[in-house]
Amino acid sequence: MNDRKLEKKIRQDAVNVVNDVSTLAGDSAARFGRFEDDVSQATGKAKADLTTWVEENVSQMSKGLEKLTGDARDNLVNATATAKKDVGHGLSQYNAKVQELADKAPGGVGEKAAKYPWVAISITVVLGFLLGMLIRPARQPQN
Repeated sequence: MNDRKLEKKIRQDAVNVVNDVSTLAGDSAARFGRFEDDVSQATGKAKADLTTWVEENVSQMSKGLEKLTGDARDNLVNATATAKKDVGHGLSQYNAKVQELADKAPGGVGEKAAKYPWVAISITVVLGFLLGMLIRPARQPQN
């Protein structure tokens, strides 16, 4: 091969290399563009899936809390009603016993207590203090 043919061959090879590099660059740009689109789609799908998952779990948790508070409220209402009934029954028994004792007391004490309730309350408080002092154990002096 002579110099001219060698030069021509080198130029053709250089042109082919430039064409191949530009084709490679174009293909790389196209692949990168598709990769970018794929990543964008995958990110969007992941975001949508995560949002759906969070919404479903929040909804389930909300339903669970509503059920829990509803059950607690029902239990509280039932307990309150039972306590109210028991207290009412206990007070009725107490009032019946007190009325029975007042009716048995000599000198019409029951009628006077009904006529003057403040006197009955005062006497009851004094008797309570006296009874408390008798029942309570004596305190030991501390050293």
